[in-house]
Amino acid sequence: MKKRNVVIHCFVLLMLIITFAACASTPKQESTGEYVDDSVITTKVKSLLAADDFLNSFQISVETFKGTVQLSGFVASQKAVDKADQIARSVKGVKSVKNDLVVK
Repeated sequence: MKKRNVVIHCFVLLMLIITFAACASTPKQESTGEYVDDSVITTKVKSLLAADDFLNSFQISVETFKGTVQLSGFVASQKAVDKADQIARSVKGVKSVKNDLVVK
């Protein structure tokens, strides 16, 4: 009976360790919490860009990975690039902004 309890406890402990390891982040993969945080950041940046009268006519793509926001798309002027960058940086949780916007 004691041996069986020890085996069960070891099995439960092993399953907990595997569960925590599966949720951990790596350099190329986000943890579950980071993914949720990045989704919130992306949504906030997109909504602020859509609400801005100057930028809402442009198609700007927003992606976030581990707090780094990537903006891509085409805009009409450098002023639009600067404005989009400023809006993205204003969102809480943004660590950096990679700006791949092209002036056409």
